[in-house]
Amino acid sequence: MNFDQTLSAADLCDVEVSTRVAAKLREFHGINIPGDRNVLIWDRMRNWLRQAKSLCTPEDLAEFGVDKIEAEIYLLEHELHDKCKQQEIGFCHNDLQYGNIMIDEDTNAITIIDYEYASYNPVAYDIANHFCEMAANYHTDTPHILDYTLCPGKEERWRFIHNYLSSSGEEPKEDDIKQLLKDAGKYTLASHLFWGLWGIISGYVNKIDFDYAEYSRQRFKQYWL
Repeated sequence: MNFDQTLSAADLCDVEVSTRVAAKLREFHGINIPGDRNVLIWDRMRNWLRQAKSLCTPEDLAEFGVDKIEAEIYLLEHELHDKCKQQEIGFCHNDLQYGNIMIDEDTNAITIIDYEYASYNPVAYDIANHFCEMAANYHTDTPHILDYTLCPGKEERWRFIHNYLSSSGEEPKEDDIKQLLKDAGKYTLASHLFWGLWGIISGYVNKIDFDYAEYSRQRFKQYWL
């Protein structure tokens, strides 16, 4: 009998596990969902921004700089559209943290779960978001605290993207690895903005024991670095 278990935060740093996750993510991005293939990340951020404005106290509006975020979304969208040329659009998970990845204890096969935020987006964004999630460990006494020193360095990012591209069965060109690595780096900003807004809203509507405000502060701090 096979048993699946979710990964731990430390598992994402394991080379073999990371290789399997990269291949599974490539497979996931190839899923064909009937209907439009429109990129949704920017419209979702604008929708969340409207919600944040309607929920926030004047103090929170000021602290999080909510009134400045609309311009940032616009600038970032157009900057990434112009600079990430010929970017691949795929069906993205958009929340590939360790708790949404399961592994079969017998075969080591990877399964991606929880499609709440899934939509078509640039695959570089999904990869960038996965890298950002390596800063998180939601099974500690302070699950809202993010440690960005745990995010993969250039060598680890290169290996992940090489494994991602080579999982199709062909050795990727070095230029293709470099381009996707570069694009993922740029989309890191979009990930911070996206989840920063999520944290603001969640602090008002969710009642679980999690410091959403502090989580947002950390994501926005990374954005403004």
